[in-house]
Amino acid sequence: MFLKLIEVINNLKIKYFLDHDLTICYIENMIRWPVTINDARKVQERLSRDVSLKPLNKEIATIAAFDASYTGNKIIGAVMVFTYPEIEIIDRAFSVCHTTFPYVPGLLSFREGPALLNAYGSLRERPDLLLFDGQGIAHPRGLGIASHMGVLLDKPSIGCAKSRLIGDYQEPPLCRGGISPLYYNGSKVGVVLRTRTGVKPVFVSPGHLVTFEDAMSIIMKCATYRIPDPLRLVDKWTKELKNEIFAS
Repeated sequence: MFLKLIEVINNLKIKYFLDHDLTICYIENMIRWPVTINDARKVQERLSRDVSLKPLNKEIATIAAFDASYTGNKIIGAVMVFTYPEIEIIDRAFSVCHTTFPYVPGLLSFREGPALLNAYGSLRERPDLLLFDGQGIAHPRGLGIASHMGVLLDKPSIGCAKSRLIGDYQEPPLCRGGISPLYYNGSKVGVVLRTRTGVKPVFVSPGHLVTFEDAMSIIMKCATYRIPDPLRLVDKWTKELKNEIFAS
């Protein structure tokens, strides 16, 4: 029987979909997460049906960027909220969780998700859009971390990765703004975007509630360097947190 479960974390409602036959465990934030790789893939197949790509329904004034860092089985999940397009920090939060889910390409959200959602639940400011260092729909099952978190939080989301997970593409033009479509099984799943002239491109894919055009436009407006500024800054903060928390 297919169930729709509603969990409340820090007064934040998060949707999750599971089957009775899945193996489930509770992580610190009380979301029900699969234990096995096979079950995680089943969840992705089901949640991918809820991904919706459509034009943004409001002007974006704030963006949240997410990042995670590991030490053994301990993970730090961090989120920073920025004004957009100025990219000024207005809020930030982090969470430290224990994880037993292994690192498996394509299943990043099951390893990092609990810590990231805990951090998000601690924010004072609710952002208009979510930005992840990872994939959106450019994923074997159409549910990279940006799509997964976007569906759970019911927020527009974008994935911006440094490397390709799936798909085929032609090298984009060398100039800033050069683009090339990314295809997987005959369908467009992302764009390969050069954010700086002569520098390696990034792999951009819509996560949820945005279009390809929305995703490209927002990434370009955030990119002073190769990596969009919000992702670059939250990555820097996560490294600082790791050094402080696990220094001993």
